[in-house]
Amino acid sequence: MSVGPDPSPRPAGSPELFGRLDAWLALARAFARSLAFCGGLLILAAALLVAAEVVLRGAAGASLGGADELSGYAVAIATSFGLPLVLLERSHVRVDTLYRRLPARIVALLDLVALFVLTGFLALLGQRAGLVLADSLAFTARATTPLATPLWIPQGLWLAGFAFHLLIAVPLCLRATLAFLQGDAANVRRLAGTPGPEEQAAREGVGGR
Repeated sequence: MSVGPDPSPRPAGSPELFGRLDAWLALARAFARSLAFCGGLLILAAALLVAAEVVLRGAAGASLGGADELSGYAVAIATSFGLPLVLLERSHVRVDTLYRRLPARIVALLDLVALFVLTGFLALLGQRAGLVLADSLAFTARATTPLATPLWIPQGLWLAGFAFHLLIAVPLCLRATLAFLQGDAANVRRLAGTPGPEEQAAREGVGGR
């Protein structure tokens, strides 16, 4: 007895693909935490350098030289280093007064659209950062400061943060899209939505108080 093709609809994607995407996102989260920690250290170092500069100028009328330049590099690099973790932790600021009153399917669609728009915006920033770095390498550009810093160094680190962000954002978009096509609004929210009050309370450790 022959059996014809199964007419029932098949779920979007496959368990193997889901497993690979989830495994990559879990690995990326661990690396993103380390990257964000490095960004925090850069901010701390910049703050200490600026504080030392202020004290030295006030006390001895001298200067370390380059504090403003180095702190500017630190802020730019730390920002791009922190973006991947912000994306994975869904910590972007959103106005969700109306959002929380909409049906789950509409909320999932809005989450997905927001994720794609954010990814596109960061891709544009990364592309522009790449062009800046390419120009600096082509002309062996240096900062017009006493330090004469080779600009490819801070610009390369700056671009690395954007590049890693895209390595997270693209698989995340794919995973969220597959969940949406399956009608799994809860998983879309877990991947791309705003954390609810209960999740925020759990993160802050106030649930057991």
